[in-house]
This record gives sequence, structure tokens and C-alpha cells, in this order.
Amino acid sequence: MKVLLVNGSSRSNGCTGTASQEVERALQEEGIDTEQIFIGNLALPDCIACRKCKQTGCCVFYDVVNEFVEKAKEADGFVSGSPVYFAHPSGRLLTFMDRAFYSCSTAFQYKPAAAVLSARRAGTTASFDVINKYFTICSMPVVSSTYWNHVYGAQPEQVAEDKEGLMTMYNLGKNMAWVLKCLELGKQSGLNHPENKKVLTNFVR
Repeated sequence: MKVLLVNGSSRSNGCTGTASQEVERALQEEGIDTEQIFIGNLALPDCIACRKCKQTGCCVFYDVVNEFVEKAKEADGFVSGSPVYFAHPSGRLLTFMDRAFYSCSTAFQYKPAAAVLSARRAGTTASFDVINKYFTICSMPVVSSTYWNHVYGAQPEQVAEDKEGLMTMYNLGKNMAWVLKCLELGKQSGLNHPENKKVLTNFVR
């Protein structure tokens, strides 16, 4: 089993990375393979609603998004991390998730996921809600912890002092490992996910 941990910060080893590494530590202790994916700090093009991905199965902009989606098809779980900017996740992460989830939602369906946020002071719960909405629209079990999944600090060394926040990250990793193992046992027992149909309500005059 493998979990992909996406870092939506512009700094690979900043506050978000510090939080994500604590989740990763707990996962690895439980025998779960992990991979840290740093989106990078270069500009990413937004989705342009061309819908070509519905024909090809991948985004027309071939960059880190398509590379991630290919890995996501084989992954078993996901952690999406972001710093908080103006009570919102980073625009970089949202662009990344918009394109990944729209171009290939089947890569994520029925796989557990969690959001991780870092902030100097506030805005984490609003950002937490934004990221979780990507998961809930794709039938993904959302993994929780012993508090909301965030850490406080303007610098990594300050995050290291947030003992409650880091414990929340560690417990999140333990909980995700437990969910993954439960799902695997279910599959081995012949218990598979439902094949849900989707109906779109479009109001036409």
C-alpha cells in the first residue's frame, strides 16, 4: 500500500513540509509506503475548460499534474498539504487539484484522503473545508485525526514547537494506515466498493 503526500507550498521544507513529514513518519511505522510530491514553485496553468481530458484521459498541459495522476492511479491514499494564504489554500495547490481531479477523477475514487494545513495564526479551518470538498465529490473516505489537521508557526522551527499540532499529524498518519488496512481486508474478503451512478440536474428553460 502506498500514500502520496502532496506539498502545495512554494517551499519544499517549510511549515507544510514539516507537518507532512510527521504524517509520513506514522505511515511508515505502520508499513505503508510513501512518496512526497512537491508541486514546485513554478507557475502552473489553470484549467481552461477545454474538456480535452474527457477524450484523452489526461490534461492538455503536460506537467507535474499529469505526472501525479499517473502515480495516483496506482496509489492507495492521499494527503494534500498547503500553507494558508488569506484563509485559503495556496492557489498553486488548488490549480493542481482542479486539473488532477477533473481530468481523471477515477484515479481517486474510493481511496482515503486527508488535508493538512499550516498557518501562522488563523484560516486553517476554512482552508481545511476547501480541500476536503475535492475528496467528498469523488467518494473518497476522509481521514480524521484527534483535532483538525493543522499546525501553527511562521517558520519550520516554530512548527516544531507546536507539540499538539505535530501529534495531530502523527495521529492522522496512524488513522490513515488503519483505514487502508481495513479497506485491504475488506477487499480480501470480497467486499468491494459500490458502483454508484451519477445524475446531473441541469435546469433548462
